[in-house]
Amino acid sequence: MERPVWAPAEVDLTKPSVARVYDYYLGGSHNFAVDRAFAAKVLEAMPDLPRHAQENRAFLRRAVRALVAEGIDQFVDLGSGIPTVGNVHEVAQALNPDARIAYVDWDPVALAHSRAILAGNPRATVVAGDLRKPAALLGDPALAAAVDLSRPVAILLVSVLHFVPDDDSPEEIVATMAASAAPGSYLVISHASNDSSGQPDQAGKAEALYNRTTSPFRMRDRTEIAALFGELDLVEPGVVQMPLWRPDSPEDIGPDAATYPGFAGVARIS
Repeated sequence: MERPVWAPAEVDLTKPSVARVYDYYLGGSHNFAVDRAFAAKVLEAMPDLPRHAQENRAFLRRAVRALVAEGIDQFVDLGSGIPTVGNVHEVAQALNPDARIAYVDWDPVALAHSRAILAGNPRATVVAGDLRKPAALLGDPALAAAVDLSRPVAILLVSVLHFVPDDDSPEEIVATMAASAAPGSYLVISHASNDSSGQPDQAGKAEALYNRTTSPFRMRDRTEIAALFGELDLVEPGVVQMPLWRPDSPEDIGPDAATYPGFAGVARIS
């Protein structure tokens, strides 16, 4: 396989990457045949997954725009994967060119691709870090150089906590990150779920496929996802199916929005 110029030498092109598979679902170009082959197996079980990924990305864009409107000019995107197809820096900097973004990931595939993609953008930084170790991440000089945590910041956990098993205490991770943020900051979460999805069998098959990889999947129901926010103050409309979180227009709400297999919410940190 010929290596494209954007694929760094340290990236193994023979193994699928969760980050590149997600890029494929989104219609991106930073993926390879091995990623598309794995995606094809998942899509046999859950054929609507690309549309669901697009809805998740649309939620991310709406949340970022809403927070820029609230005066937020710093974003920390935890478990960011590959920053592609309408990601945080594109949305935020289109509204505020001075907005700063720190993409954080532990996966060498995502890190290598991200650094190549973001080269030349001085206000978008890639930080190597594991969100499952929030204390170490918060003490990392690279993160401190990217954003000022003494000022309000948006902490984004978009489509990532379902890759954190219960044994790694996702609620504690979220609480630690929220406690580190200045008053006036925000927390953004989206999370896959088979609760009220209407497709529990399909979701379960997709979950099982991911559980055979190095990135196992843990779907949670709405109550569990809402609990991740702890005692923080949720902004309207609370924790809802992703398409129902502040849609741009009523026409954007499809007939199956209320059975979308994932929930999202935004909370203010006082």
